[in-house]
Amino acid sequence: MTIRRSEAKDHARAHLRGIWAAALTPFRPDDLALDEAGFRRNLRHWIDDLKIDGFFVAGKQGEFFSMSLAERKRTFEIAVEETQRGGTKARTIMSCSDQNMDTVVELARHAEAVGADYVVVHAPVLHFVSDRDEVLYEYYKHVSEQVGIGIALWSHPDSGYLMSPELCARIAELPNVVAIKYSVPREMYARLTKLAGDRLIVSTASEDEWFDNIVELGWQVYLCSSPPYLLQTRHDLRMREYTDLAFKGEVARARAVRDSLEPVRKALKGTRPHAKPHAHQKHWQELLGQAGGAVRRPMLELTDAERAATRAAFESCGLRTSAAAKASAA
Repeated sequence: MTIRRSEAKDHARAHLRGIWAAALTPFRPDDLALDEAGFRRNLRHWIDDLKIDGFFVAGKQGEFFSMSLAERKRTFEIAVEETQRGGTKARTIMSCSDQNMDTVVELARHAEAVGADYVVVHAPVLHFVSDRDEVLYEYYKHVSEQVGIGIALWSHPDSGYLMSPELCARIAELPNVVAIKYSVPREMYARLTKLAGDRLIVSTASEDEWFDNIVELGWQVYLCSSPPYLLQTRHDLRMREYTDLAFKGEVARARAVRDSLEPVRKALKGTRPHAKPHAHQKHWQELLGQAGGAVRRPMLELTDAERAATRAAFESCGLRTSAAAKASAA
C-alpha cells in the first residue's frame, strides 16, 4: 500500500505499535554467505510463535556494516515477503543507514518499492563540525524529500554525539518523519516525548526500561533490539505478556511478569563478552533453535570457553523451552 508523505504520521500512529525486534542476520559458517533460508525460518518463528509485531532489518544488530548493498536490499525483500505471507500482520522498518547519502536514498527507495512499512536512518558521523543542528536538519530534510515512506530517526552515541530533544522536535515537523529510536539517557527521551510526542513516536532499545516507558510515558512501541526473540520461546512469552498487560493498564500484574524475567536477563547479559555482542547473541539464538550462524569481520567469534559459559547460563536461567516446562511452572 502506497502512503503519501502527508499521511505518514497518521499511518505510523496507527500501525507502529507493540513489540518490534532488531533482526540479527545469519551468515553461513562455511562461506559467510547470507543464510536466506535461516533468515526466513527465524522470521516465521518470530511471527508465528513469538507474536512479534515488527522487524528492524539490516541495522547494526544485523551487521549492515559488513554487508554489500545487494545483500542489504535482499534482506529487505525477504523480510517483506515473510511478513506479508498469508495472513501475517507483522510489519517492517528497514535500516538505510550509511555515511554515503546516495546509498541512504537508494536503500530507502528500494524499501519503499518492495513494500516495507518504514525506514530508519542513523544520524551520520560528522567530521570537523561543531555546530551540527543545521547540518542534521538539512540531512533528514533531504532524505524526507526523496521518498514518501515513513522515516524514523536514530540517534545513538556511535555517531560521536547525541541529537538534542529540541533538534529532534524540529526535524519531526517534516511530514514523513514519524518516529525515533532514541538511544539516549532517560531524561532526554522523556523530554522529547513531552516536546514532540504528538507528532513523533519516541522509543528506545532498552528492554529494561520498556515497562516503565509504557506506564509512565505512554509509549506505544518497543523499537527495538534482540530481547523479543532472545528472552522468549514459543512456550514462554513473558515479554509479550507483560507488554499486553501494561497496555491494558494492569500494571501490578505486568510488573510481576516483567520482574520474573530477571534471571533470564542476567544470564544473557552476564555471559556476553564486551567485544563480541553479535557472536554471543547468535550463539544464544542457536541454543533456542534459531538460525544464528557466523559473524563477519570485524566482529569476532566466541571462544569454546565463552560458548560453554553461555550454554551453562542459558540452561539454568529458567527460560521455558518446552511445553512440559511450561506446564510444570504453571
